[in-house]
Amino acid sequence: MPSLSTVRRSAPPTTTSSSSSSPPSPPSPPSPAEPTAGASTSAPSAAPAPATHSVPPSGGGPVLTVVPRRNPWTWVGVAGVGLLLAMFVNGLVTNPGWDWVTFGRYFATETVIRALGTTIQLTVLGTVAGFALGLVLAAMRLSSNAFLRTVAWAYIWAFRSIPLIVQLLFWFNIAYLYQTISVGLPFGPSFGSVETNDLFGALGAAVLGLALHQAAYAAEIIRGGIISVDEGQREAASALGIPRRRQFARIVLPQAMRSILPNAANEVISLFKGTSIVSVLAIPELFYQVQVIYGRNSRVVPLLLVATVWYIILTTLLSIGQYYVERHFARGSARSLPPTPLQRLRARWAGIATQAARRPEEVAR
Repeated sequence: MPSLSTVRRSAPPTTTSSSSSSPPSPPSPPSPAEPTAGASTSAPSAAPAPATHSVPPSGGGPVLTVVPRRNPWTWVGVAGVGLLLAMFVNGLVTNPGWDWVTFGRYFATETVIRALGTTIQLTVLGTVAGFALGLVLAAMRLSSNAFLRTVAWAYIWAFRSIPLIVQLLFWFNIAYLYQTISVGLPFGPSFGSVETNDLFGALGAAVLGLALHQAAYAAEIIRGGIISVDEGQREAASALGIPRRRQFARIVLPQAMRSILPNAANEVISLFKGTSIVSVLAIPELFYQVQVIYGRNSRVVPLLLVATVWYIILTTLLSIGQYYVERHFARGSARSLPPTPLQRLRARWAGIATQAARRPEEVAR
């Protein structure tokens, strides 16, 4: 594509054919549809900008239109995926095995809603306790003390190596090893004791197992987010005399959260779905209660679909919350944040409404 200077040099100069004796006639003003060469060079802002897909030639020939490359295999893939999706939806509607009547009957029953509340309770308690302990373990991993680093590393290694279901069963049967739990001086007299079975029921063992398991992964997530912050940030804060606690709270943590949040949200979602494992402890959470119901009426598929839809709904809500929390902590990483899906939808709807309002005016013209 020729540069602007080349186009200007290729424009022919304007000459007058009148004699030197007669006075020159004033030039007629150019029409807005066909600007002259002098007008285009002296006032480039008055001429319309060329389209991005058109290339003006240097020799005065026709305008060259740039056509994007066509990829027919993309449309083949779109057609194939669309066909598979249509077949799946057709099966959902026409296959009687899904038994949507039974699904609608049990989807919002009191038993299922109560079990859903137990699932949410396990998720919240396991997340709060797990990430609180994980923060302590991450600080131990980053400590300058070799003993604390070793203990934290051993904890993370052990709890990431043992399957979650084994940990849950172990804590459920902890009374086999320790019948009572005493409070007192180490290796000395005790001030009081309590029966282990009274202290750790099925729900307590489940929360303890989920929290300890979650802490091992949360520690590595938090540690990875902290070490992702450039060391120069801490050095600059120390040079300004900012206390270490304020450095961590105001400088390190807000930047580390951008790396911590995606992985932490994935862990919370995994823990929410992983609460179905506590059904081995006969805790009436969502999956266990669904098993009990289809064990009575033998409607396995529609009852499993009830649990599946509830898991999808709550996972979607967690994902939406993750998006807005990440957007909050991303404020310092960009000059302007990208629009949210709701804002994009509003802008697109406003554009459609504007185009619809202009169409009658264009037809009237």
